[in-house]
Amino acid sequence: MITGSTILFYILAALTLGCGIIAVSTRQIFRAAISLLFSLIGIAGLYFWLEYQFIAAVQIVVYVGGIVVLIIFSIFLTQQAGEKLPKQKTDRKIFAALAVFCGFALSMLQVYQHQFNIAETTTAPTVADIGKKMLTVDDGGYALPFEVISMLLLAAMVGCIVIALRSKPETK
Repeated sequence: MITGSTILFYILAALTLGCGIIAVSTRQIFRAAISLLFSLIGIAGLYFWLEYQFIAAVQIVVYVGGIVVLIIFSIFLTQQAGEKLPKQKTDRKIFAALAVFCGFALSMLQVYQHQFNIAETTTAPTVADIGKKMLTVDDGGYALPFEVISMLLLAAMVGCIVIALRSKPETK
């Protein structure tokens, strides 16, 4: 039986996947950034659908509000919003497709090897519980992933600065 929840899941999944494919396949840099924005919003929608409001809010604030806005600002700072990206060589496309396939195969291998234990009593995580977990360095703590995300934001800012400072080659 198809329910409204199932339909909502498929709509969010189609939005996420469709916009993700557009983001990596288009040659117009501004269109790619906007597609990435909608793909990340779709992921946040999936978190809301799973009733993980805090993680969905972090997804929107960190990725949509942070990284994508930095990318869009760097595009406008370079005044290259209407330009097309150069066409990629065939060997790069083949290597990218091979890397995507290997990543997908590794992910599926991990999913099939993992034994998912369904807890009898599930309680919704509170913000206080998540905060304690984020500061814990013991097993089950999230201090390392929290630091990795901060490095990702730093790398995004540096990348945006590099894009903004890149000058066009002079034509003679």
